[in-house]
Amino acid sequence: MPLFICFIIFALAAALAGLFICGMSIWGALLCFVPGFIAANLIYFIYLLIVGSRIDVSKPIETQRPLYRKLVYLTVWLVSFYFGLRVKVENKELLPSDGRFLLISNHRSAFDPLAFIANLPEYNVSYICKPSIMSFPPIKTVAYGAGYLAIDRENDRKALKTIITAADYLKRGLCSIGIYPEGTRSKSANGELLPFHAGSFKIAQRANVPVVLMSTIGTDKFKKNFPLRPTHVTLRVLEVIPAEKVKKLPTVELAEYSRGVIRADVLGKPVKENAAAI
Repeated sequence: MPLFICFIIFALAAALAGLFICGMSIWGALLCFVPGFIAANLIYFIYLLIVGSRIDVSKPIETQRPLYRKLVYLTVWLVSFYFGLRVKVENKELLPSDGRFLLISNHRSAFDPLAFIANLPEYNVSYICKPSIMSFPPIKTVAYGAGYLAIDRENDRKALKTIITAADYLKRGLCSIGIYPEGTRSKSANGELLPFHAGSFKIAQRANVPVVLMSTIGTDKFKKNFPLRPTHVTLRVLEVIPAEKVKKLPTVELAEYSRGVIRADVLGKPVKENAAAI
């Protein structure tokens, strides 16, 4: 919100300048508001490019830079606001407040991580994304400086390197990590989940942290709603699997159980017996 207010103030300043300095009529000055608002957004984008140019994305970060974390939050909040995301968070009290964790959720839209980042910034979750998202300038650099990582699931060696780096970030307490074990968005009409990649859970095992299971509901409605209606999204924290359980269980079992719990909430169906308990 503060960033958006700054843009409004900048646009109002442009309108007032047109009125008092350039001698425009009131209507003419008001017409300056729109280009002033657009100019404010462009200036912010250029600022991101300049700040991000200082980051070396060829190696893991040593510390998470507070400025970059703040810029990621401000940018994500702005995008969420412009595109009309209205997010409700349920069972927030289940989220660990005394340590890092691995956040697991279903994947329905590119807006999924935005919903969490914009509404729960205090938990400092950095996401593992597909390479195409992390290749967009200034996201590539600013997000990388905040602890975000790209994972190439087509290349096992590179994927393992990302998993090791993410576990290292958790161990060192830089940030919590969010990942979508489906690997890509599910396009099923009823929200059916794709199979979970068991390797995603190696991050939590290597770092000895709990796994948070969360459902994301509603982001897939964006294309139908925008721009006439807001998109209402629900983030529901379902369960926290303690670190000691995560450590001792096979990743395949963790993946099956986690998918079962999230699937039951998304589809409103009972958890299958073979995934009912761990």
